[in-house]
Amino acid sequence: MGMRLGINLGYWGAGMDADNLAVAQEADRLGYDVCWAAEAYGSDAATVLTWVAAHTERIDVASGIFQIPARTPAMTAMTAATLDSLSGGRFRLGLGVSGPQVSEGWYGVKFDKPLARTREYVEIIRKAMSRERLTHEGQHWTLPLPGGPGKPIKLTVHPEREEIPLYIAAIGPKNLEQTGEIANGVLLVFFSPEHAEDTTLQYLRQGRATAGRTLDGFDVCPTVPMAVGDDIEALADLFRPYTALYVGGMGSRKQNFYNKLAQRMGYEKEAAEIQEKYLAGDKEGAAAAVPLELIDSTTLIGPVDRIADRMRAYADAGVTTLSLAPAGFTRDERLSSLRAGVEALERAGLATA
Repeated sequence: MGMRLGINLGYWGAGMDADNLAVAQEADRLGYDVCWAAEAYGSDAATVLTWVAAHTERIDVASGIFQIPARTPAMTAMTAATLDSLSGGRFRLGLGVSGPQVSEGWYGVKFDKPLARTREYVEIIRKAMSRERLTHEGQHWTLPLPGGPGKPIKLTVHPEREEIPLYIAAIGPKNLEQTGEIANGVLLVFFSPEHAEDTTLQYLRQGRATAGRTLDGFDVCPTVPMAVGDDIEALADLFRPYTALYVGGMGSRKQNFYNKLAQRMGYEKEAAEIQEKYLAGDKEGAAAAVPLELIDSTTLIGPVDRIADRMRAYADAGVTTLSLAPAGFTRDERLSSLRAGVEALERAGLATA
């Protein structure tokens, strides 16, 4: 059994631009499989991935994620085909609906029926990238628009590959099930190997069965924060603000996917306390309320041998690509973590040829 490694650059900017490129190049040199870039309401992922692809040779570049409310499906198909062509067949398309605050506050797109919207979006993208003439009649998009001058058009750019791998960011049970049905892989956060079957895999498996498939060949790809060292509690403290932001501050009080995930993992009381404090403006209190066990089960912290043990747990839980988000305040710290990730994978006996 093997497991591939990825690197998640997160959001570009914040003075880390040169460091992020160095991280991507070192990951390329070390044999990492894929490099993900995110977007929210700052840097866009497409431009970042173009820059990374131009300065690397072998590593795949991937959107983690392109936000569905940010682009029409045809524009996403154009971007994916162009990136795949320019990179020599190294692009992977990750999609997600974002959240209600960003969708409605930043893009002015109503956050309603996210599952149906995602399904249609994927259908249109796949049809466009197949280079057949684009027509679609759905609840959210009709192409061409009826009664006007529009006509069915086909994509003129040739992607390098016949099928560009398509991933969907999913957390909730219904989204996970649909993702298993319509995508080639899933993008996960706050993934705990100990809770993988109950929170994630059973729903992916149901979706795959609906499509007449199994999880074989389906890429289960969580992003996992990582920090190397001997003091477990001090390393966990590095990720307290990050965990509190997601569990307490992402979305609204009623609609926070990450808070619900923490609850499904058995942290109902703690998730409520974190959210209460975070939304009241007490971010330090929210971070302090995050249980050490929650951080430890959803990150890779400790010496290399301990991280290797945890990597085996991720592989045993069905993870096929483990994307690392290495902590570090300097370029050297992050590059060192990248090398430690490869060393841990080798010690775990999970390195692929």
